[in-house]
Amino acid sequence: MSRSASGWGGLLDRLPEAVRDRLLTEAHRIEVPRGGVVYRSGDPPRCVLVTAGLLRVFLTSPQGRQVTVRHARPGELLGVAAAVAGPSQVGVQALLDSGLLLFSAAALSREARRDAQVAWAVAEEVSQRLYEAMSQIAANAFGSVRERLARELLDSAVPGKQGTLVVHATQQQLAEAVGSAREVVARTLRSFREEGLVRTRPGGLVLSGAEALVRIGAGELTQG
Repeated sequence: MSRSASGWGGLLDRLPEAVRDRLLTEAHRIEVPRGGVVYRSGDPPRCVLVTAGLLRVFLTSPQGRQVTVRHARPGELLGVAAAVAGPSQVGVQALLDSGLLLFSAAALSREARRDAQVAWAVAEEVSQRLYEAMSQIAANAFGSVRERLARELLDSAVPGKQGTLVVHATQQQLAEAVGSAREVVARTLRSFREEGLVRTRPGGLVLSGAEALVRIGAGELTQG
């Protein structure tokens, strides 16, 4: 699989064309339905380019609890740090039906060891992920209720019928999760409904605007 024009996204666009072509020659595409797990903590390293959909990157505690550390959107890469440091410490799950391009983490590592330009591109990619993680910590600590609630809805959503994402939680449970009052969460949910991002159904909430909720949770999208 070869593509000479730019547009792959991030790291791949920064690589020398010959290196990029070598990596993509053996790459293959896969489709992952919403709810499907791409890989788990401890799995062998693999590099993944998101071409469509939305992925959740999460850590799992020894007790089985999960915390989302990143949402990956089209054009974004996963697994570069694992290509350098060994088996992944995170799991990845599709929140929406997603298209992925998988290429060899071992091949990327080999290219970086023998080409300083590739090594620098990898260092830039890993640094960007570090800064994103720091921003996520800051958002969790200092973000508005709107931002925290958007992230909590995405983190707690599970696949429902007909390809939907459903949150089975009461307003009180959501309020406790984001550290706010139930009345404030109720107002924020009403705002989300008015914007077409969620809708109420018996037993929970259906997320009808997952991509927009990601942008809200990242502080990229203001109300309205």
